[in-house]
Amino acid sequence: MKRLEVSCLILILVLVSFRYTEQLWKTPTDWPEPVYNFKKNPLDSATIQLGRVLFYDPVLSSDSTISCASCHSPYNAFTHVDHALSHGIKDRIGTRNSPVLVNLAWGKSFMWDGAVNHLDMQALAPLENHLEMDENLSHVLKKIGRQEKYKRLFKLAFHSETITGERFLKAISQFMLTLVSSNSKYDQVTRGDKGIQFTEQEKKGYELFKANCASCHTEPLFTNHTFQNNGLAPDSLLQDIGRMKITQRQTDSLKFKVPTLRNIERSAPYMHDGRYRSLQMVLFHYSSDIHSSPTLASQLRNGINLSEDDKRNLIAFLKTLTDNTFLNNKQFQYPRTLE
Repeated sequence: MKRLEVSCLILILVLVSFRYTEQLWKTPTDWPEPVYNFKKNPLDSATIQLGRVLFYDPVLSSDSTISCASCHSPYNAFTHVDHALSHGIKDRIGTRNSPVLVNLAWGKSFMWDGAVNHLDMQALAPLENHLEMDENLSHVLKKIGRQEKYKRLFKLAFHSETITGERFLKAISQFMLTLVSSNSKYDQVTRGDKGIQFTEQEKKGYELFKANCASCHTEPLFTNHTFQNNGLAPDSLLQDIGRMKITQRQTDSLKFKVPTLRNIERSAPYMHDGRYRSLQMVLFHYSSDIHSSPTLASQLRNGINLSEDDKRNLIAFLKTLTDNTFLNNKQFQYPRTLE
């Protein structure tokens, strides 16, 4: 085949991939453009389904008891709610609370300390962590390579039964990229959906939010993706220094990634170590229990002055960020039809 014909064929395939990605992905109205580069991993329905099956398969752990979904339940905004710290195989206790998995295409880094700087690499962190799945990628690939189910799914996704680490990781990324939450009451109000309005209490809470919280929990993603020291007293047992563990800079001591507040009503317990089990406890911390240290966020130097009514109003607004369409989306749940 002539060079020009080959070039034209490659261009056609690229354009088809881009068009398919656009059919499976749509940036919500008035949202910023995603950070993730879809050109290097164009979305494909078969690859998404492969990633979904992998996400729920405990074979990814060394004793086949723990899947990604064990710590990231779709009913709880893809986190866990029954304990403060993540649990791994053989009841090993992790050192941090599992973060929610939502709107990941806008993420610049991942994990509470930003240890992972690309979504395609994120799955390796729990997979190879001794306290979590305690596996290694090459062994996982051998295990799934022995299953006819995966030979079939990889062929559908990549037109080849060959199972590679790159394909494995990109498939999981594709599934996680679909976890977009953008249809809460807040979204419906801001879009101007007919018949949807904030209550008076929610309106008051929204004004309090914009005055006291939005500098870090920036709309519409409700995070600014930075790392901040939010005034938590260090846990003497965990001795978690946060972002400093990665950068080795003293100025990053006790700084953790600002989490999104989307679906916050359903994602307790809160903070990087899951120390607070309710939103009331969180607001008590910000209004009355800030721990002062050299790296404390400047916005919190004087605490946040909130009355009891303010707290109730603010919680009413935070509950408008609950997206039941997202939480109940069957496309995100255990893929029974693919067993």
